[in-house]
Amino acid sequence: MDTTTMETLDSRLSAEERLMIEAVESLAAARIEPRAAEIDRTNAYPWDIKDLLAEQGVLMMPFPAKYGGVGASELAFAYAVEAVARVSMTSSLILAMQQLGALPILLGGSEEQTRRYLPPLASGEWLVAYGLTEPGAGSDISAIRTRAERQGDHYVLTGGKQFITNAGLAHVNVIFAVTDPARGANGGISAFIVESDTPGFRVGKIEDTMGIRGSQNGELLLDGCVAPLANRIGQEGDGYQLALATFDRARVGIGAQAVGVARGAFDYAVQYARQRVQFGKPIAEHEGIQFLIADLATQIDAARLLVHQAAIRLDDHAPTAAATRATAMAKLFASDVAMHVTTEAVQLLGGYGYTREYPVERMMRDAKITQIYEGTTQMQRLTIARAILETTAA
Repeated sequence: MDTTTMETLDSRLSAEERLMIEAVESLAAARIEPRAAEIDRTNAYPWDIKDLLAEQGVLMMPFPAKYGGVGASELAFAYAVEAVARVSMTSSLILAMQQLGALPILLGGSEEQTRRYLPPLASGEWLVAYGLTEPGAGSDISAIRTRAERQGDHYVLTGGKQFITNAGLAHVNVIFAVTDPARGANGGISAFIVESDTPGFRVGKIEDTMGIRGSQNGELLLDGCVAPLANRIGQEGDGYQLALATFDRARVGIGAQAVGVARGAFDYAVQYARQRVQFGKPIAEHEGIQFLIADLATQIDAARLLVHQAAIRLDDHAPTAAATRATAMAKLFASDVAMHVTTEAVQLLGGYGYTREYPVERMMRDAKITQIYEGTTQMQRLTIARAILETTAA
């Protein structure tokens, strides 16, 4: 583990969590980093990395012990995601997605649902997909058009989801659908667990993405797909609030991803600056480069602190508005920092940075998605403003 991370390990972490984070750092450097370029080049899902994270217990981190997990804190989870994202954003998404997809079941699932679905997700035996986004409904949850019509003891789901991570790979799919159009988003949307072998459920187009290549992303299509009443998460109409609560927690993982990819690009650029000679000396000795290094390092540390603060808010069960504000700020700032740092890293390497022989161009492509998924930067600004206005009203 490098000294930068060692110096920032928070005192709130337990001894077990510290050991786990150190193990993840070592695992990332020894086993994941050597695979990162190939994963990007082949655009193939890295089953070996998924199996590695499962075998080493890393996928267990966000799951409670009673469901086969280790019950790690949100803060420890953020450290782990950052460590993997530093060398491979695609690989870190395996961990982040396992949390995101499982969160609706964790937050609103029945005892029967949690005991059936969470243990195989914690072990990595099953993957999960989070089916919210549609062609006309991304940031605007109220625009969901997928319908779930109740017929006795089951629902019939019809519609489609787009840009879904793990599409075609997941055994478990959490699908959000309209159950009562008359009630609007808050009260009219419900969430369902749909297993991938359910009749009427199929995978559509798989996207060819700019970054996070190797993470399979595509359409989920539902045509008369039957979901038993027992597979509805929570009460009918709980879907909107469940989605918001899921975003509040999942934003920390995306913020940690952003910090990780920024840190990876920065570390590589600094190493390059020490070795690249121009005008008779390493470019790291030029004042302009030193100013850039100082600015980027400051931005990365500030982003990490915001992510950690947000994780701590969640661990301390802060009021919803405070948690929402903290997690949205963390994702907003960290994702902007990631895009800025990776772009500057490419610039610092010059022509070399623009080639695939060096990792910074991959990191720049990967960084962009952190400004888009789990709520765009524009939506984070709206979320932050609304949280502030709600708490300062009256």
